[in-house]
Amino acid sequence: MNIRLIAFGIAKDILNTSKMEVALAAPADIKSLKERLTTDYPGFADLAKLSFAVNEEYRDDDFTLKDQDEVVIIPPVSGG
Repeated sequence: MNIRLIAFGIAKDILNTSKMEVALAAPADIKSLKERLTTDYPGFADLAKLSFAVNEEYRDDDFTLKDQDEVVIIPPVSGG
C-alpha cells in the first residue's frame, strides 16, 4: 500500500522534501511507519518525540493505516 507523507520542520529537513509517497506492506500502523522512517532516515532516531496525524486527526502508534492515507509528521516544537 502507498501513503502520502507530509513533513514539517526538522522532519522536512531529514527527508529533504516536504511531500513524498511511501510504500508499506499491509497491514501497517504508525509504529511500523516510524520504524521504517528511522531505518531509511537515521536522523529520526535523534528526535525525542514525533506526532502523527492521519487524514487531519492525531493518531497513536497502534493506528492502522490504509492505502492512500495522508500522514503528516509533526516534529517536536520548541520555544517559550
